[in-house]
Amino acid sequence: MRQPDIEIYLKDADVDHKAITAWLEAALGTCSDWVQKGQTWKCRAGAVPVTWLPKAVGKWNSLFLESDQTPWEDDIACARAAFAALQVEVRCAPGTWIEEEGEEEADRWIRISVDGEEEITWRTA
Repeated sequence: MRQPDIEIYLKDADVDHKAITAWLEAALGTCSDWVQKGQTWKCRAGAVPVTWLPKAVGKWNSLFLESDQTPWEDDIACARAAFAALQVEVRCAPGTWIEEEGEEEADRWIRISVDGEEEITWRTA
């Protein structure tokens, strides 16, 4: 089932802003100029509203695509595509998390890096 939005986390030290813009343009369409609002940056890639939050979790940056109209079914598919295009470590939730699942489930993440793909425990709170 297609997720209503996509959120992935990219490792800060390895992120190149121009490379992310080029990847989004190739995948979604032309990017508007990035506009800073407080700590966040926003643009549109094609018809998709995009939010970039630097250092959202420690040294990890959040990339949030506010649409179900992306080429990816879910966060994992997007994370795989981001890693393939950018060659930076990417983390994402293994599926849509709902509050009733509890904190244990919230700490389950997928890590995609040069070491491959694995499920990890990542305590973000």
